[in-house]
Amino acid sequence: MKRILVVEDEDAIRDFVVINLKRAGYEVVDAANGEDGLRIFEENDGNFDVALLDIMMPGIDGFAVCKKIRAQSSSIGIIMLSAKTQEMDKVNGLMIGADDYVTKPFSPSELVARVDAIHRRVTMAAQQKEQPDEIVSGPFTLNLKSRMLYKNGQVIDLTQVEYQIMEFFLNNQNVALERSDILSKVWGENYFGDIKIVDVNIRRLRMKIEDEPSAPQFLLTVWGFGYKWTAGMPA
Repeated sequence: MKRILVVEDEDAIRDFVVINLKRAGYEVVDAANGEDGLRIFEENDGNFDVALLDIMMPGIDGFAVCKKIRAQSSSIGIIMLSAKTQEMDKVNGLMIGADDYVTKPFSPSELVARVDAIHRRVTMAAQQKEQPDEIVSGPFTLNLKSRMLYKNGQVIDLTQVEYQIMEFFLNNQNVALERSDILSKVWGENYFGDIKIVDVNIRRLRMKIEDEPSAPQFLLTVWGFGYKWTAGMPA
């Protein structure tokens, strides 16, 4: 479940934010002031993906809440929320650890889009931390930090698209991947070009990684479906 902490002192705005985030699939915990927000954060051991913080609040303001939360968690996404439009407020928020800044008034779609963007970033960062530094398959080693592919210790020069294809295959070894899945993963879900771009890049990739591209040993065709990566054993 996607968890978000909302700290906003104006009841009407807080209710509006909570309702729309819940509709977007978030588990929302809300607080009416900075003191309660910090208490809730600590009672939950910081188990939130995103914090949405109003700046102008009585007592502990949003800047102070942001600073304290960021000191306890480097991974949480923080969005500042305020009616102020001065550039310095935005700079101050970002300097103390916020990731984004939303100015009131805002539409539900804008708010959810900004929260979704921060949540995706947090999720991707968490996944990268969980990944090993390298993926090894037969004679191949894919270094996820340097984004380099090696075959028997020799570097294979890849484009960014080819690297993404290799990463997808090596994370799904011996799994038949449909062309449409490869297209969506590498080119994005909103790509509306010809699906044949997948086949073209597979052919180009085979020229670089296979000893005999016309008789591939690693990057195999699954006829009528897509492709499959093996560690070099015949299918």
